[in-house]
Amino acid sequence: MRLLPRSLVGRMAFLLGAALAVAQLANFGLILNEREKLALAQNDGPAITRFAGAFADMSAAEDIFRKALAADLSHRGARFALRADSGIAEGDRSNAVEARLAEDLRNLGANAQEVRASAAHPQPSQRRRADGPARYAVSLAARLPDGQWLAGTLPAPRRDPGLVTRLAAATLLLYLVVLGVTIAVARRLARPLHNLAMAARQFRGRTAPLRVEPSGPDDLREAIAAFNDMNQRLVALLDEKDGMLGAIGHDLRTPLASLRIRLENMEPADEREAAISKIGEITATLEDILSLATSGRQREPLRPADVTALIETAVEEYQDLGENVAWSPAVRHVLPVQPSQLKRAVQNLIDNAIKYGGSATVTVAAAGDMLRIEVTDRGPGIPAGQIERVMRPFYRMEESRNRETGGSGLGLAITKAIAESHGGTLVLEDTGEGLRACIMLPGLGKSRTPGPY
Repeated sequence: MRLLPRSLVGRMAFLLGAALAVAQLANFGLILNEREKLALAQNDGPAITRFAGAFADMSAAEDIFRKALAADLSHRGARFALRADSGIAEGDRSNAVEARLAEDLRNLGANAQEVRASAAHPQPSQRRRADGPARYAVSLAARLPDGQWLAGTLPAPRRDPGLVTRLAAATLLLYLVVLGVTIAVARRLARPLHNLAMAARQFRGRTAPLRVEPSGPDDLREAIAAFNDMNQRLVALLDEKDGMLGAIGHDLRTPLASLRIRLENMEPADEREAAISKIGEITATLEDILSLATSGRQREPLRPADVTALIETAVEEYQDLGENVAWSPAVRHVLPVQPSQLKRAVQNLIDNAIKYGGSATVTVAAAGDMLRIEVTDRGPGIPAGQIERVMRPFYRMEESRNRETGGSGLGLAITKAIAESHGGTLVLEDTGEGLRACIMLPGLGKSRTPGPY
């Protein structure tokens, strides 16, 4: 549902908060109803009982004595009168008070054809008293058998005006306290899950996995322990895979080297050179496959290195071989890297640039908190629709990047794997005049050493 928050804490708070709100509203309504019934019994009850007794006496009295009886009953703040109507407007009627009055009349055996009543209200003569608070009265009326109404206004304590406010405040306070505790518990439950997700994201197979300390309820502790065990088994499998690949590489290199030695005496010479070239191609492909299979699992540790100097050294090696590789002096940048792996990644990009563009231009520069190692060429480039594909293992473009021009289709895949093992990315861009390949490495904001190199 779109209304639900995305996080576990948010969803728990939303659902429990909604359920708690419904429960609190129902509880508020029940308590308010009970308090109103209690207030009716305590505040209006005595006045209703007094009026019911007066009505019973009036019903038993003869007609000629009723006016005198009404005057005699009008004392201690109460006023009784015989009227042709009830004197109570429809809008002022109170069902609760009328029900209580009808019940008291029935208990006394008084036959009232109809009753009307209003809740306690300020007495008209007392609304503007300057010497104290206004006095309240309840208006009651019951119709006698002869059709006349006995109307009475009797003093009654004022209903508690702050009852609803206090109940609402108490309900809201309780709701906020329970909701706050719920959110705190949800956050405590979600913290181990957050740590679990962070450990899973940080694990790249290159080093020992980050162990998550089991915490929270037993279910979460069991899940975290199972995750730690799974990581250990995964590392063991990767180590076993690396050992197996190393053994396979050794077993394949030995016969290939022996075969090449035997081919040295092969005649005729042109066939010998072709066979030796094919052996070299197979050996290079084997090395690329093994390198890709173990990328990110190299035993070379991360150590602070001057990346600018490392890249410049690689460029100078190409220049010493007479290759057309340009270098622009750059600021020194020290980052924790695997020097030999990073150098190989850059060499792969330079090899591609020379192979398909005839030249390469290498630059190193800061890009925010990232270090940008850029290699550009003026070759045919790569169509935008194939940029993602060329970084897949063994993918080669049919027209220009095939076996006839060399390469196993693993160079960019190896470079991408090395960049990702450093927490970075490989970005390819067709400029229209060639290909721009960039290795983006993180951590520059913490490790940059300013100054020209």
